[in-house]
Order: sequence, then structure tokens, then C-alpha cells
Amino acid sequence: MAPKFGTSGLRGLVTELTPDLVSAHIRAFLAACPNGGAVHVGQDLRPSSPAIAEAVMSAITGAGLTAIDDGVLPTPALALAAMGSGHAAVMVTGSHIPADRNGLKFYLPGGEISKADETAILAALDSPAPDAGQAGARQETGSVPAQDYVARYARAFGPGALEGLRIGVYQHSSVARDAMVEVVTALGAEAVPLARSETFIPVDTEAVDPETRDQLAGWCADHNLDALISTDGDADRPMVADATGRIVPGDVLGALTARALGAQVICTPVSSNTMIGEMPEFGTLHRTRIGSPFVIAAMEAVLADDPAARVVGYEANGGFLLGFTAEAPAGPLAPLMTRDCLLPILAPLALARAGGKDLAALVAALPPRFTAADRLTGVEPETARAFLAELDGDAAARAAFFDGLGAETEIDRTDGLRLRFAGGDVIHLRPSGNAPEFRCYTEAASPARAEDLLASHLGKLRTRL
Repeated sequence: MAPKFGTSGLRGLVTELTPDLVSAHIRAFLAACPNGGAVHVGQDLRPSSPAIAEAVMSAITGAGLTAIDDGVLPTPALALAAMGSGHAAVMVTGSHIPADRNGLKFYLPGGEISKADETAILAALDSPAPDAGQAGARQETGSVPAQDYVARYARAFGPGALEGLRIGVYQHSSVARDAMVEVVTALGAEAVPLARSETFIPVDTEAVDPETRDQLAGWCADHNLDALISTDGDADRPMVADATGRIVPGDVLGALTARALGAQVICTPVSSNTMIGEMPEFGTLHRTRIGSPFVIAAMEAVLADDPAARVVGYEANGGFLLGFTAEAPAGPLAPLMTRDCLLPILAPLALARAGGKDLAALVAALPPRFTAADRLTGVEPETARAFLAELDGDAAARAAFFDGLGAETEIDRTDGLRLRFAGGDVIHLRPSGNAPEFRCYTEAASPARAEDLLASHLGKLRTRL
């Protein structure tokens, strides 16, 4: 699949992300979007990331701007540094996808690019690059942005927020592997680092394979852990497991984090757990298409109507966006409207500890709706879209594919095809926009039912696609 520019930026095979292609997208970004005179550049731990980052910085200085090299760091840490200094940013990362692929994520001085910015960048690809006249400068910041990111949460939650807890940190090849250890230690927990890898491991926090789940459970038992935490490759998605190793889904972490922060307005994609609509503390719920630009657009619309709105956003993958100054256990926490991993890791753990509960008990008290999600790889988006169009347009085809689930009671076409059935089961099918993947999301009244629905419908999809 050729490199494609979409909701998560530019992604493609490393062999196709040539210096010329990367430079062309950077020049288009600089021509189409505000940058504040400088661009921060970060990277993940893929073998290809240093060379791509070098191409990015060369394109920036070639355009006469300052390239600020923030090195290897979490994507939200890069965004925090760039937004704090009024500059644009580019993160070199392929997030959770395999190491043979990589990509670029783009940030304006005010935060993530919007869909309108994406359109403008694509249009600018066809325009000749302006003559900069003089090359820009390069700066290095060392570890400062990553340290500032950890300090943000150490100050807001305080040294006793996780006191007495023993927390495993699945480090693998996450750019936040050291930051996670540092922050839980700063909050009073004992950190137990696990499985640090010098080989890139593509961890998808939304579709964790059975072998990894078994590994998490084994670590929790072997090390007597109260919880286990991790992230995806560039650390804009959290992964949290309770003391038994059971993963707490990202949209459940989002609901708990929103509760901990006193949020009143929730913006979240249509794929997120519907339990949020049954939680009385939240006044308004906005459902969006999948992807942080859509969540941010909904949050911005809320804030345009009411600048004092206590609005947050989160995705089913767990990335959390804070739209107001919240009161954390030890002090204020400033807004950060980009996908973050640390906040939805720390807030639920601190909430459980403050209430004298373990994480599993905190989750068990929520409305009983349960989700499961996974993906098929190697499915080209065009193939997936044709299949969905067939289902969408043919009730008999849907009845055959979803045999045994009862009558359809709701069809949602916000993003992909999402169906609710008479018994309350939900099946949501959606192709990836920029990777050869086909996602399946399920929701039911029990975890076992959600997992059974996922397994059976992935099997059907595998046969058809």
C-alpha cells in the first residue's frame, strides 16, 4: 500500500517513505499551516525513525525555519513542548503498526491538525516550494521535553497519589518506557520494569493478542502487582491491566478519567463503550467519527459555545484529551488537547487508591456494558469498503452475515457500519483509512459475550476478505 495521508498523518512502508516524499510533505505542511517560526521534531524507537527525522529537519531548515530536535520522546510530550513554545511539531512514528512501516504526525502551534488542515496540506503538495533564501538553524533540547511531561503529572497528582502500590511497567519499545517508571515512582508507587526491548515491538493497545494477555497475567501473578501499565510505540495510547492482568479497555479508562477530573461534557467516537451514556455525572455526550481530529473538532465546538465548559475527549484506544483546567489531587492540571497516555493511566489508579478500592472493583461498579476489538491485517481499504457497501445496501446480506443476532434495532453509519440488535449486542465494522487493516468492534452485556461476538465475526470476515 502506497504511503497515504489521513487522520493519523502520513503512513506507509519504510521503503516508500523516501527523503523526497518526506520532504515534500514537510514543505506542504509548512506552506499550508502556521508554524510559529520553528518546528519541534520527535521520533519513536523504530530503526527507520532517525533517518526519517533527519529528512524532516533538513526540509524544515531548507525552508528557512528553525528545526528543534527533541529526540526520542512520547508524542504528547512533543506536543506539550511545541504548544508551550508556540511552535509547530512533527512526530516521526508509525504508532502501533509494524516496524516495516513508519509515518509522520503533524501539529500546529495550537495542537493537532484538523481535517481542514489535512486538505490544505494535500493541496499544497502540488505547489512548488518557495525559495527560503537562507537556511534555518537547528537546536537540540535533550531530555527537557520528556522531563517536563513527567513533571506535569508529578506536580498535579502529588507524591502520595499511588503510595503503597506495586505497579508493573511493560516497557517493550515504547518511547514512554522510562517516563512511566519515573512518574509512578514520583507518585509513591513501586515500579517494576518488565520486558524492555531493543527490538521494536508493535503494541496495539486496542487489539491485544492472546499471547500478550497471558503474559500480562503471568507478570501480575509472578510479581504480586496491583496493576500493570504500558503504551503503544509513540505513547499516545495507554494500556492498563488490573491485579489479575485483565486489561481495562481504553474507553473505560476514559470514563474513569473523566469522572476523576470532574468533567461534564464528553466527546468520544461512536466506537466507544455506550456505558458513558448511563453515567449520571456527565451532562452532555457528543459522538464523533473515529480519530482525534474529529474528537478535537467536537471539543472545540463545545468550547466555542461555552469557554468554561468542563469538556474532555477520549477514544476507544484510550488516548485522552483534556479541554479545561482540571483539579487533580495535588493541584491544577492545564488543558492538553492531544491524545495522551499518562493521564488515563494515572487518574483511574489514583481514583481507586483514594477510594480504598483496587482497580478491578472500580471498574466493576460501572454500568455493565463490555467491549472487545481486534483487527484483520493485510486487508486493503478498497476491498474492505466494497464489502461494507454491499452489507450497507442489502438487508438480506446483513441478515446472512449477522445470522443469529436477532432483528436490527439501529444502524449507525457515522464511521463504518455499526449495528445494534434486539438483544442489545453491537457489531461495528470499519476499514482503516491508512493501513491495510479491517477493524471489528463488539459490545455486549458481558465480557464473554463481547469476546464471543468478536471471535465469530472476525472468523466470518477472514473467510470473506
